[in-house]
Amino acid sequence: MEIVEEKFYDLNLRRIWTAPREKRTPRAVRYVRQYAANRMKTDNVSLSEETNSLLWSRGISKPPRKIRIRVVKDKEGKVIVFPGEGK
Repeated sequence: MEIVEEKFYDLNLRRIWTAPREKRTPRAVRYVRQYAANRMKTDNVSLSEETNSLLWSRGISKPPRKIRIRVVKDKEGKVIVFPGEGK
């Protein structure tokens, strides 16, 4: 995979907590995917296993309030979301 573009973002998932308890983490996954698609201007977005595990680490009703992500775009236009360093 040849990296064309790489960016780091801090996401505040506070608004996800307004959802019903059983829908919070699935909504957080959709939000992260949509956020990366909007920032990188493509619909071909996938989450890495580490990012998915980070979002689901506390179960379906308690996703993290904030996460740091690293978004990588290759030359075919495919975007992969990895957990960022730090927080």
